[in-house]
Amino acid sequence: MLKGIHHIAIICSDYKKSKHFYTKVLGFTIIKETFRKERNSYKLDLALNGSYCIELFSFPNPPKRPSRPEAQGLRHLAFSVSNLEACILRLKELNVSTEPIRVDEVTQKRFTFFEDPDHLPLELYEL
Repeated sequence: MLKGIHHIAIICSDYKKSKHFYTKVLGFTIIKETFRKERNSYKLDLALNGSYCIELFSFPNPPKRPSRPEAQGLRHLAFSVSNLEACILRLKELNVSTEPIRVDEVTQKRFTFFEDPDHLPLELYEL
């Protein structure tokens, strides 16, 4: 029935700031940027390594979503990386702080968390 995940939709509070974060800090490439005048809203289609994966939306005055402690709904978005320390160092150079490195009890793989401009929890998971 399902073939895979097509995309992840994220609604941001500050479009310019989030666009910068996802493209300049995390390195996503822009596929298409659309301003929807009737909704006063942007839709930014983003790719990672050539694969379409995030739709970044802006809406006037979007309601805040509870994130911590563990609220129902989307918990976090995780990105696979090959060198966790190098990614953490790069984020630090771009003024993005990360939590201390942890080890997954089940897989013994290392990971850390950081946040986007709207405090959406993001994870780096070392493969």
